[in-house]
Amino acid sequence: MLQCVFLLSDSGEVMVEKQMTAHRVDRAICGWYWEYVLAHAAGDPSKVLQVVVSPTHYLFQVYRSGVTFLACTQVEMPPLMAIEFLSRVADVLTDYLGDINEDTIKDNFVIVYQVYILTLIQILDEMMDNGFPLTTEPNILKELVAQPNMVSKMLNVMTGKSSTIGSKLPDATASFVPWRTTIVKDASNEVYVNIVEELDACVNREGVLVKCEACGEIEVNSSLPGLPELTLSFANPTIINDVRFHPCVRFRPWEANQILSFVPPDGQFKLMSYRVKKLKTTPIYVKPQLSSDSGNCRVHVMVGIRNDPGKPIDSIIVQFQLPPLIASADLTANHGTVDILADQTCVWTIGHIPKDKAPSLSGNLRLEEGLAHLHAFPIFQVKFRIMGAALSGLQIDKLDVKNTPSAPYKGFRAQTQAGRYEVRS
Repeated sequence: MLQCVFLLSDSGEVMVEKQMTAHRVDRAICGWYWEYVLAHAAGDPSKVLQVVVSPTHYLFQVYRSGVTFLACTQVEMPPLMAIEFLSRVADVLTDYLGDINEDTIKDNFVIVYQVYILTLIQILDEMMDNGFPLTTEPNILKELVAQPNMVSKMLNVMTGKSSTIGSKLPDATASFVPWRTTIVKDASNEVYVNIVEELDACVNREGVLVKCEACGEIEVNSSLPGLPELTLSFANPTIINDVRFHPCVRFRPWEANQILSFVPPDGQFKLMSYRVKKLKTTPIYVKPQLSSDSGNCRVHVMVGIRNDPGKPIDSIIVQFQLPPLIASADLTANHGTVDILADQTCVWTIGHIPKDKAPSLSGNLRLEEGLAHLHAFPIFQVKFRIMGAALSGLQIDKLDVKNTPSAPYKGFRAQTQAGRYEVRS
């Protein structure tokens, strides 16, 4: 069981603390954890393992938008359950309060701050009982704990009372589909399905693609009346690996025929996540060439389209960390803008690739006095976005909707963006 949950800022400050059991966990464990982050990840919590063992506790962490959700326990428990619970907490709080970040929690005026903390504590109270996960469905939680608004914020602070706790047990607790309310308000009889993918790739110094895979999610936004039955099938489900489903998905139809059969929650939710391994190509190429002698390093980088996805590729950004012991840098591009940030990161913002010329970056890096050659070459990080295409090749075949008064409107969309895309030089 989990004994405590902390919300930490990007500087390691404890913003929210919730003790789950009679045994109180001292805040000193957060100081130990942040020293671990500084020592093993240079202060970046997103690069720390999700399970960390301290001399006194087992620590589980999930990092979202600058906030670390840190859970502690002194007894052994399934790590996946703890991490899944923290992910659920982050999703629910985002659903309640919008983007959860340090500004949301701290930097507003005092009234907002007090009620946000009150709402956070009440949600954590309902989601866990004596250290064990209890209620994690947003549908039920929204009926138990009302979402804060400006009127309730003023009322809570002025009267000292909480008006966010519901006065009756949610109807969904007695339903066989607890993720869906019994009466959907303002249902527009529409359902939208989005395929959102991130492409992770690594290209070595010889230009050989050593790793390329897509991590994707099927996001659904449902506004259907009644208790609809949906069936979603793919044209090529065999390419999917490592699937993970929302609780609404019936596992047996997928296991037998790779068909998603489900009763959807009302509103937006993640239906499933997946991975497609061993893709053979990337949509764009980045070719860096660096050579150094006599205290000078010449840089030339070319970017172009390798495999046209049939949709425009935009928001292309190539960035790299300038090597240490660089006295000065003179870099220019024939397309886009080049900026060198305070942390010595060079950011080349291309946008989209024009049809009449291939974007290129060139220039010189002057080494410090006494250094003739550059011994450590940079790693280039690539970002891009493609609207309307899933690079894995996953395609939706059809979506059937039953148990609705009339035929609903169905919309489909795909999007791909670069995740961890590295090019070695």
